[in-house]
Amino acid sequence: MQAVTGIFSSQAQAERAVASLKSRGTESDKITLLTPGSKADAQPASVETDAAEQPGIGKAIGAVVGAATGLSGAALVAIVPGVGPVTALGLLGAAVLTAAGAGVGALAGESLDNSLSRGLPEDELFVYEDALRRGHSVVIVLTEDASSADEAHEVLAAAGAEAIDAARDQWWIGLRSAEQEHYSDSGRHFSNDERFYRMGFEAAQHARTRCLEFDQVSAEMANRVEELERQYPDLEVEEPFTRGYQRGREYYQRLCDESKAA
Repeated sequence: MQAVTGIFSSQAQAERAVASLKSRGTESDKITLLTPGSKADAQPASVETDAAEQPGIGKAIGAVVGAATGLSGAALVAIVPGVGPVTALGLLGAAVLTAAGAGVGALAGESLDNSLSRGLPEDELFVYEDALRRGHSVVIVLTEDASSADEAHEVLAAAGAEAIDAARDQWWIGLRSAEQEHYSDSGRHFSNDERFYRMGFEAAQHARTRCLEFDQVSAEMANRVEELERQYPDLEVEEPFTRGYQRGREYYQRLCDESKAA
């Protein structure tokens, strides 16, 4: 399975994209729509988790059945740490919200552990979350092969979707000035180290590693650093990557604290 994602400025635009996908033959259980907030057709039944908790798929806390506007499965409402309430329509929604650290429900079922959750790009979840914080909607399509993935990309783009890579770059642009100022205080040159600093920062947003201190993931990060050092033998990698990871962890924790206070 390969996940194809589009980010839309409005829910109505995203719903039109879903309708277009279905008209092209995409099965409804392969499509998920994420929207910010709690919608009228679904009642929240999850409880907020601590930012450090990462419950496993199929082991979440509460679930709700609601009108799914043409998509298979339940309408799930969950509190996502660092984001707030999110409504997910479609079977994959439970897997997405759970991977994002929310309690979403027993209705997800153990089948998600072994089927629909395959292909879920956990390293992109923070981009989805940023879009939802900004009031945008996210459509995720699971495709079987490269050809169907290309077709899904075309449908989403025609419906006005922002591509995930463009959204990731916009997320970083919004942070870059503050990170440059912070990093420059260390006496190092941000322009030289930004590539690896950003890699470390993004690594701290990964669903499997965020909220963990660097020493808790030191083996995994050391492997990543070694891989980068082989690719860039003449460049300093370890310090900017490590500093980026630590700063990225602080950023995510700050988002969680702000959402709890809201």
